[in-house]
Amino acid sequence: MTEIDLSTPLPKVVGGAGAKLLGESLGLQTVGDLVYHFPRRYEERGEHTDIRSLEIDTDVTVFGQVKRVNARQFTQQRGATRGKRGSLVEAVIGDDSGGEISVTFFNQPWRENQLRPGRWGLFSGKVGRFNQKLQLNQPDYLLLDAGEGEEAVEEFAGAIIPVYPASAKVPTWRIAAAVRTVLDVLPPTPDPVPATIRAERNLSALDKALREIHRPESQASLAKARRRLKWDEAFALQLTLVQRKKRAEDWPAKPRPRRDDGLLTAFDASLPYELTRGQRDVGDEIAADLSRAHPMHRLLQGEVGSGKTLCALRAMLQVVDAGGQAAMLAPTEVLAAQHHRNVVDLLGAMARAGELDAAEQATRVALLTGSLGAAARRRVQEELRSGAAGIVVGTHALLYEGVDFADLGLIVVDEQHRFGVEQRDALRAKADQPPHVLVMTATPIPRTVAMTVFGDLETSVLSQLPKGRSPIASHVVPVAEKPAFLDRAWRRLREEVAKGHQAYVVCPRIGDAKSEGEDAPGGDDGRRPPLAVLDVAPALDEGPLHGLRIGILHGRLPADEKDAVMRSFAAGDLDVLVATTVIEVGVDVPNSTMMVIMDADRFGVSQLHQLRGRVGRGSAPGLCLLVSEAGEGTPARARLDAVASTTDGFKLAELDLEQRREGDVLGAAQSGHRSHLRLLSLQRDADLIGEARLQATELISEDRELERHPGLAATIARLVDEERAEYLEKG
Repeated sequence: MTEIDLSTPLPKVVGGAGAKLLGESLGLQTVGDLVYHFPRRYEERGEHTDIRSLEIDTDVTVFGQVKRVNARQFTQQRGATRGKRGSLVEAVIGDDSGGEISVTFFNQPWRENQLRPGRWGLFSGKVGRFNQKLQLNQPDYLLLDAGEGEEAVEEFAGAIIPVYPASAKVPTWRIAAAVRTVLDVLPPTPDPVPATIRAERNLSALDKALREIHRPESQASLAKARRRLKWDEAFALQLTLVQRKKRAEDWPAKPRPRRDDGLLTAFDASLPYELTRGQRDVGDEIAADLSRAHPMHRLLQGEVGSGKTLCALRAMLQVVDAGGQAAMLAPTEVLAAQHHRNVVDLLGAMARAGELDAAEQATRVALLTGSLGAAARRRVQEELRSGAAGIVVGTHALLYEGVDFADLGLIVVDEQHRFGVEQRDALRAKADQPPHVLVMTATPIPRTVAMTVFGDLETSVLSQLPKGRSPIASHVVPVAEKPAFLDRAWRRLREEVAKGHQAYVVCPRIGDAKSEGEDAPGGDDGRRPPLAVLDVAPALDEGPLHGLRIGILHGRLPADEKDAVMRSFAAGDLDVLVATTVIEVGVDVPNSTMMVIMDADRFGVSQLHQLRGRVGRGSAPGLCLLVSEAGEGTPARARLDAVASTTDGFKLAELDLEQRREGDVLGAAQSGHRSHLRLLSLQRDADLIGEARLQATELISEDRELERHPGLAATIARLVDEERAEYLEKG
């Protein structure tokens, strides 16, 4: 065989049929793809999978022992085979936890001889339920001592058994067999990390680590292999981020220093309240960034309601004072319209340049969304081209061809995780020189946490709430255990309305599944479809909230209807707004004091925190009720209890991070590629990431383009491809 390396296509090593399955089912195309397809866990003899933790409708590999087996004949009653005799073999697989799952085979009587009680094996399939019992129907399996799959037994003969991320067509032991085939012929892999760094950091050689991760001799050797491969991931990321940050320092940008006699000074003087200490400190950081001759690239993290938008407005005014324009990009029309109203209201006469009642220091604030009529769109486009509009708030419509700026100096991206690379880059391309960029998020979501840990962005944090913000109490309403609690919730809502306040009712779905293409039916676990706005609103109107003024808001409404509903609610013309998560960010109605979130277990932690931030924004305290059928002791209920126990968004972000796949920190979900960040944990490996950061900074300061370290440059190209690197850079 011709010598192979990590770039060799798999068909040349494992054969065409096997390579086709690996490619189609798992996206593995090359030797490197397979070698870096690491086991997701390891089983040890005597330490077996807890079958009781299995979830319905998930693909699993169970490592267990055949407890008993039963074979019987039956007469088939359906289809063309009606009346024909058939056979069923059912074996019960158990583990040391006491959990059991049945495996069934139709018309395969020889399985009874293979699945003899007492034999251990791996069983791979989709978990179902039959007669209230867990079941794997027709699973693929491997018996570890003899029988089916003897060609792969060698791979599992050791004490430590790798279990790979697999698919229905390619179970874990077939992946292990392919890995064995590759490793047996793969020459030693060159090590890109300099020997001096390996010695200083006590790192295993790369070739040894790649072999030990798949075929560990002991737990100690496995731990060393994992540490080396984690280091590679962290080091490649840090080299990329440090390199990009150094390059960005060389980019030219037009300085936008603060003026003492401009709009910003007039605006600060007009505020009816004092800025918080955090807002002043963040404002100073941003003002200093804007004054420099290279572009600001700052992430502003802040609790819900901490005043991020005010900080962004002050930054935009500083740019306008310096002769530039500022654009705020919002993810939805509802949020864009809300931001526009807030900015106009805050500025007052300072937002009416060219009008009779304009202030001496004034600009124009434009709104550009996809639903604007042709005449209004042309008017806004002309204001942006001429520079008459110093500030524009908009949605993706800002990115369209024909939207040009006189001098775009600052881009503010709200809820930055909702925008992809191409969208942000399209807006940046509308400036003659790289503009300053401020990205904002209300709660550190996993990718933002990752970026913060990895340090690509300068970071500001607003953790102090402005004066006047009221506390929010949160409680779980366990309707399965205590259905009467829901009746009490609706009575509590009526009490809030009787006091002159307003409330939200949030549902996970719009409704009318046929027209919107929703997957409404319940799953194999018997769960009903998620509750929908179009079903809940009329039920409340006819039932427990009869007589109250109820409005509906969701993403399928035309933009003008959405805006009209929000205006009515903000004006107090509606008592209750039944909505989807379209109200999740930016909606600010101080008179709203209560929120009821239906099927709260269907939402993520950060989403729940964002939603409840819509209440308690005035002088009256807020109340958020998390309605759920999740039983006590379930993971879903534990998640809701955690949300109810704290309003600290940063603590909840850590909880959210624990429950998400960390491999997407490079934006793989948006770029459409598989992520190569497989082993690194943003929580458990903080120290290692810090070490890699220091090492990367030292190396890049001596060799910015890694010309003296071509192996490392190639590693970066493989582990952090160019598209994902740009994704990080652009925020």
